[in-house]
Amino acid sequence: MREAAALGEAANGVLDETDRRLINALQGDFPLVSEPYRQVAESLGLSEAEVLQRLDSLLERRVLTRFGPMFQIERAGGAFVLAAMRVPEAEFERVAAQVNAFPEVAHNYRREHALNMWFVLATATPQGIPDAIAAIEAATGLPVFAFPKEREYFVEMKLRA
Repeated sequence: MREAAALGEAANGVLDETDRRLINALQGDFPLVSEPYRQVAESLGLSEAEVLQRLDSLLERRVLTRFGPMFQIERAGGAFVLAAMRVPEAEFERVAAQVNAFPEVAHNYRREHALNMWFVLATATPQGIPDAIAAIEAATGLPVFAFPKEREYFVEMKLRA
């Protein structure tokens, strides 16, 4: 009964202690071995299947919105930029859905600013950026303002669950 109650709480968006430990363990220093989830599971006293199930659940419930590596795309020949748009409030949801449908869009955020929609574009080649911008402008009918990276900083941020 205790296990069923814990699973019910997790399904409702409440994190149990195991979810918290898992989230904390997955931030940084992910093991680069042939079976990384097994290694994480062993360090937490769980089975690999439970780690994978909990991770899937956290993603499905949007407790976590993304889990994966961060790449320096320029080293692989690609490019990325921070982009922004001025979207009329009445059209915000429609435009957000259109922008988010592009595979080049990595993140999209609403901001309280004249440029109220900000997103990251990432492409396999540098030419992909202007192509993606043109496609988004054609789809939405709104201009996209691109802000290329001028300098890179490493800021490691770990949040305790």
